[in-house]
Amino acid sequence: MKAGFIGTGSMGLPLAANLLEQEQALVAFDINPAATKPLADRQARIVASPVAVADEADIVFACMPSLDSFHAIVTGKDGVIGGKQMKTFVNLGTIGSDAITEIERVLAEKGIGVLDSPITGGVARARKADITVIASGPQAVFDLAEPMLKSFARDIHYVGDKVGQAQLTKICNNIMSMTNLIVGLEAMVMAAKGGVDPEKVLAVLNAGTGQNSATLTKIPNFIMNRKFDMEAPMYINEKDTHLWQQEAERLDVPQMVGSAAAQTLQQALAFGLRHGDLSEMAKLIERNANFQLPKTRD
Repeated sequence: MKAGFIGTGSMGLPLAANLLEQEQALVAFDINPAATKPLADRQARIVASPVAVADEADIVFACMPSLDSFHAIVTGKDGVIGGKQMKTFVNLGTIGSDAITEIERVLAEKGIGVLDSPITGGVARARKADITVIASGPQAVFDLAEPMLKSFARDIHYVGDKVGQAQLTKICNNIMSMTNLIVGLEAMVMAAKGGVDPEKVLAVLNAGTGQNSATLTKIPNFIMNRKFDMEAPMYINEKDTHLWQQEAERLDVPQMVGSAAAQTLQQALAFGLRHGDLSEMAKLIERNANFQLPKTRD
């Protein structure tokens, strides 16, 4: 099978590069031509539209940052739905269960199989082919795509035979990840304002029951050095939080703690951080506490 890739932004580019390394051939598109140059330099074939990718590739992977961009590359003008060759479409983005279910229905009319495969792990892990893929959809479609998913994923979790199940699982992961970061920062700021060395606080948290992904990686690697370069745009988290709210309402499941985290995100957006990095959430927590964490790492 020939592979195609659409959406080579900060997350998509390393995924596509790892796929190209395994497959030795790739056809790719991004709305920003400069974003595909690293792939072109490695002999990938760069085309001018999503439909051109689907004209040449049997299986097309898409990593889009928003719902609008996702719908545009699938069913919009020059979308993959008009391609002559594509038989399998793999969505790597977080778009919600409603959107992926609708796209599956539309593409099924063209005889195209869909795999719901949102990713988690961040840009640094994507570069190392170390991300996690959450997949759902027909078993046969998953079996077809799995060897290529392995080119950029360390862990692949097949969670069910219906598209949308992976979206729901990913959205649960995302709200937990953001909530962990917020409460972790609140705890760190409180302890440091009380006079405890932040490095010693972090060591205790990571040796105790407070340990989570924020204390293990996000806070020490992107916040305690004051670089705020996690490469996780705040506006993407805003989109994911809206999707989480929609799923909670659809399933009628109260989300008290998650709602508090969502409100904190809204505060950060109002604070002027919409185009900032999620790690800059620390700046909001610090402002609210009238205390700034000291820089303790380079």
